[in-house]
Amino acid sequence: MQATALLHLLQLSSPSLPIGAYSYSQGLEAALESGIVRDQLSARAWIVDTLHHVVARFEAPILCRLLHAFSARDAAAVREWNERFIAARDTAEFRAETIQMGYSLSRLVIELGLGDEALRGILQQQAEVPLPTALAYAVVALNVPHDAALLGMLFSWAENQVLVCVKSVPLGQVAGQKLLLSLQPELENAARCAEQLQDHELSNWSPGLSLLSMRHEVQYSRLYRS
Repeated sequence: MQATALLHLLQLSSPSLPIGAYSYSQGLEAALESGIVRDQLSARAWIVDTLHHVVARFEAPILCRLLHAFSARDAAAVREWNERFIAARDTAEFRAETIQMGYSLSRLVIELGLGDEALRGILQQQAEVPLPTALAYAVVALNVPHDAALLGMLFSWAENQVLVCVKSVPLGQVAGQKLLLSLQPELENAARCAEQLQDHELSNWSPGLSLLSMRHEVQYSRLYRS
């Protein structure tokens, strides 16, 4: 990867990107409340299971498809995968999360002047912009290689999950870094899976996670918005 593309990827994957990712746990806080996640081993099990059964089989493959659609300036394909992703958010929290972060990122990239007129036109045609759509737009606008962008997205997701565990399990900072380091082979496997799945194989079927998300909506004490 060229240095410029690498620097763009690091910026997109940075926790300092102002889209509010730090304020969401994606159901993890409810798992902490229920005792499913309670220590380093259970934290790792939670992250690995969610990565392989949800993120790698739905969110990441849809990002791949949106990357190809934006690269081809295929407005119909962008609209299709954009709408399918939003429709698959099966709780109010999960839907609000991706729409809020997608809105923040899409507004940021437009204000930064990223992308040509054709790309901007496709983005602005969407009634609502979830996070994968905004991220795909930014990646294509900045000429970041697709495979690197996919790994960056997966790493950013995993890093946020680990940070939730560091603050809320709680885990120490060193334990958190050990956990993140141990996830690298899992992230590589998840990326390979996402790139190979056919359209009919995509699935975010995870009723346990959905139920935890719905419980979190009425959870009495919480730090995160999902």
